[in-house]
Amino acid sequence: MPPRPRLPAGHDHLAQIVFAQGFGARRDCDGLVSHGLVQVRGEVVDDPYAVFPVDGLDMVIDGQPWIAHVRALIVLNKSAGYECSLKPGAWPGVHNLLPVPLRRRGLQPVGRLDQDTTGLLLMTDDGALLHKLTAPKHHVPKVYEVTCKHPVTQDMCDKLTSGVVLDDDPMPVQADAAELVGEGETLHLRLTLLQGKYHQVKRMVAAVGNRVEGLHRSQIGRLTIPDDLAPGQWRWIDDPAIVLP
Repeated sequence: MPPRPRLPAGHDHLAQIVFAQGFGARRDCDGLVSHGLVQVRGEVVDDPYAVFPVDGLDMVIDGQPWIAHVRALIVLNKSAGYECSLKPGAWPGVHNLLPVPLRRRGLQPVGRLDQDTTGLLLMTDDGALLHKLTAPKHHVPKVYEVTCKHPVTQDMCDKLTSGVVLDDDPMPVQADAAELVGEGETLHLRLTLLQGKYHQVKRMVAAVGNRVEGLHRSQIGRLTIPDDLAPGQWRWIDDPAIVLP
């Protein structure tokens, strides 16, 4: 049997595309296509070896609308009560908020949010992008909205931006920006951080004599949570540059 011709760059067989998107084992994906359960651009395609460009391919797979992505990058509006660990313990993992195909792809959180922290969480299966977004040398800013137990003073903000020493870390850690949110006496603080240390916001606020009662991440890089993305919902990000400095 002669070898199959080489595929054009960025193209693949339909069954392989369905498999790579996380819709089951290879044999299962062959069956989905062969049994007419895959539509491409509104038309049923039952040839597993039909060739299509992968990125951006508009499909319906077993009744589920799907846009193919070679590498997945999504934004999730994280709800409270979910862990970012791949092996969650006391709380369900954030992967439970994703459809099964994305769970199968093994998306990893870009940095972690505590179970009681809400807001913007990126997840990806692109290892190179994950490194760019998490390595300290790349200085990707992250903005946090903080509700404190006690009123926030300008002196506290000045100390945070100058640098505070955490209990178990001899190196000073500083906020790129710290500002009061609200008029007069306020419990609300906005922090912009370039690092990603364990429980960093909570530890920094504690170091200036206050306590975090509520924590919400509102921005990473230039990306903010879309207004119409409700807590617990997710969305594709097609341009990773929006989260890079």
